[in-house]
Amino acid sequence: MVAENSSSVTEFILAGLTDHPGLQMPLFFLFLGSYVVTAVGNLGLLTLIGLNSHLHTPMYFFLFNLSLIDFCYSTVITPKMLMSFISKKNVISYPGCMTQLFFFLFFVVSESFILSAMAYDRYVAICNPLMYTVTMSPRVCSLLLLGVYGMGFAGAMAHTACMVRLRFCTDNLVNHYMCDILPLLERSCTSTYVNELVVFIVVGIDIGVPTVTIFISYALILSSILSIHSTEGRSKAFSTCSSHIIAVSLFFGSGAFMYLKPSSLLPMNQGKVSSLFYTTVVPMLNPLIYSLRNKDVKIALKKSLSKSFFS
Repeated sequence: MVAENSSSVTEFILAGLTDHPGLQMPLFFLFLGSYVVTAVGNLGLLTLIGLNSHLHTPMYFFLFNLSLIDFCYSTVITPKMLMSFISKKNVISYPGCMTQLFFFLFFVVSESFILSAMAYDRYVAICNPLMYTVTMSPRVCSLLLLGVYGMGFAGAMAHTACMVRLRFCTDNLVNHYMCDILPLLERSCTSTYVNELVVFIVVGIDIGVPTVTIFISYALILSSILSIHSTEGRSKAFSTCSSHIIAVSLFFGSGAFMYLKPSSLLPMNQGKVSSLFYTTVVPMLNPLIYSLRNKDVKIALKKSLSKSFFS
């Protein structure tokens, strides 16, 4: 039976994170717990920002979308990964695999650009506070968000379109817990030169452009902070940016380590561990980072809890 894309396979088998029998159940409960924390944390932050009018600012507008992206792409990946721990053979259909690949790439690329939009927002807030409401108007925020999701769609389409043109071998065991670019290329029977070229170009843009934007924004922010004579002012400016810097470092560090190193230098088993950071750990930590280190979110949480308690 031949699939519509002329590939000789109609389904893939996901090898999962490990084939060690003794680790299957502990890992299942570990990642189930992390997914619950991710879902509760991100949905909680979405609800908190939505219900509290004093959080309806550009900063929290972007944080709202970051939480939405984190929840969505964690949901695209984690439930299928959990299946590999409790089933003997974790099968995913060819269309299902390509769909997972597309949405994973859409959300992960969108995250890289939403982080750069957040860096720009912090730059305007600290370096040009008097013009903040004008510069970060609702129209500008909407255009930035349109650009974020537009780049996510373009990146996902580029990779997925290149993937569906390949013919896959009858050996359909994918050495990963999800349908990702590099492990799928290993299963191809045809030349993957174009795909590899697209990976370096598109991933280079999707990591390079946001990284440069973030570095420039924070270089200007640092320069502005150092010119502040008040110790309290410096401390407040640093605390405003620290949460974002932590989130950026975790996300871009693990992503660059996975995609921008030659496959010969990064065995797939190490690649799976690296992938865990931006598919599982980062979406789980982001709401914790932004809520535990953010005074406004803490106040909003206390108000919401007190309202629900007294009601």
